[in-house]
Amino acid sequence: MSRFSYTAKDSQGATKKGTMVADSERDFAKKVSDKGMMLTSRKESTSEENKSTYKFKTKELSFNCRQLSAMLTSGLTLVKSLDILSKEQSNDRARRVWLDIYEQVQKGESFSKALEMQGDAFPPFLKSMVNAGESSGSLDVVMKRMEAHYDKENKMNNTIKGAMIYPIVLLILTIVVVLIIFVGIMPVFEPLFEGTEINPIARFLMAGSKFVTSKWYILLVVFALLIFGIVYAFKVPSVKYKLDVYKITMPKVGPLMIKVYTARFARTLSSLYSSGIPMVECLERSSAILNNRYISEKFAQVVDEIKQGETLSSSIQRTEIFESMFCSIIYVGEEAGALDDILEKSADYYEEESDSAIQRLVGLLQPVMIIILGLTIGLLLGGIYPAIYESLGGLENI
Repeated sequence: MSRFSYTAKDSQGATKKGTMVADSERDFAKKVSDKGMMLTSRKESTSEENKSTYKFKTKELSFNCRQLSAMLTSGLTLVKSLDILSKEQSNDRARRVWLDIYEQVQKGESFSKALEMQGDAFPPFLKSMVNAGESSGSLDVVMKRMEAHYDKENKMNNTIKGAMIYPIVLLILTIVVVLIIFVGIMPVFEPLFEGTEINPIARFLMAGSKFVTSKWYILLVVFALLIFGIVYAFKVPSVKYKLDVYKITMPKVGPLMIKVYTARFARTLSSLYSSGIPMVECLERSSAILNNRYISEKFAQVVDEIKQGETLSSSIQRTEIFESMFCSIIYVGEEAGALDDILEKSADYYEEESDSAIQRLVGLLQPVMIIILGLTIGLLLGGIYPAIYESLGGLENI
């Protein structure tokens, strides 16, 4: 090390000895420090990038909450439970998220704070419930509730997706049939129709076939612009607001969406309220999870009325969103002092009702798609067969 001794006198004349670090050593130390800061900064930046690249699905949330609940109930510490949970993840990005949470909690951060540090990886509802569970000392109970909540939400999502498979398959089949008509069938009959007066349907099919085979790139551009326009329109606040209003007012679909919203709202409000979270925050969180700006705007008025001392049942009744029966159930729960229990039972009821409503809606969509497919095939037969007979009749006269 580059050091040198020195001797000096202070203000009172006393002699002092010591050592000084050479400039070269200070420069070296500064470089090491700067290098360490750069490495730390790079590591934090990489960590931030990892946090923003993954968002847990409902099925994964249900599994993780179930595992945490089981481990905490069995007596394991939170740190040990998080360590085990991070190793059980099959997805590498999910494993990195849980490993970072484990490291943060091990350093002394709270579990809820560690979840917050992951950005949008976890939904706000879960973060609120974990915070409430830590405050009340019942984190294992809260995780059990979260497991049940996300398990039922996952089942509802699967019901909707499963119900839509058949109509989507019919729609794709209809598109494929139209393409086969225009690309594969009509060009075969085109030489047969030359010099023959054909019916208007056949002329329409022939013109469509020529356009698709020769100007197919225009269709691709139009389709891409249409998709881009729809995606952009959904991001415009005014358009999204009108769409959210239409979701709950359109015929047939509106009542179905109301039942789905009621089930999710009741389940979320029950979970939050039973965890000891204030009613105002419960309402804000419960309305936000519905992802409907119109309902969120209505519930801003409900929150203001609750702050002024109004009852929850009467405030929700004035929004004119939920059914009167649901508002009456809330009133009974308020009077009996068992609002969380009654909301949980209501959520079970409305989840069953929404499942039945979804099946009924899909039952209406299936015959509509079948009719569209039948009309498409009928259009082909009605246009080609008469044209074939006409062309064959012209050949006989030759």
